Amino acid sequence: MAFLEKVFKNKSGDVDIEEFLNSLDVEEETMPDADVYVKPISLQHDSDGQAVVDEIKQGNIVLLNIGDLSKRNAVKLREMVSVIKGEVETIDGDIARISADRVLVTPARFKIIKRRGE
Repeated sequence: MAFLEKVFKNKSGDVDIEEFLNSLDVEEETMPDADVYVKPISLQHDSDGQAVVDEIKQGNIVLLNIGDLSKRNAVKLREMVSVIKGEVETIDGDIARISADRVLVTPARFKIIKRRGE
């Protein structure tokens, strides 16, 4: 229990949510017995688009960071996402924007429930 108290409380006794959330990103090794991986990829170069398509074809889910490219070159972002979307639709996958900087891309047999206005 003392470990959890250290993780969740700072010196003043308040919850240190920022430290806790940052600690979630520490582990980067993949588990060899996993059937599907959720992989973060930043869309910055043309090769990143192909990396997304390759992961989806392998059956993995991609959490795509589009933040940097959206600020630098909106036209390039549109082109790259259109190519990814076309490839994903070809294999019956799905794609949806989940925040201003993130897009979720899933392989076949995974569908994203999209709701407008929430």
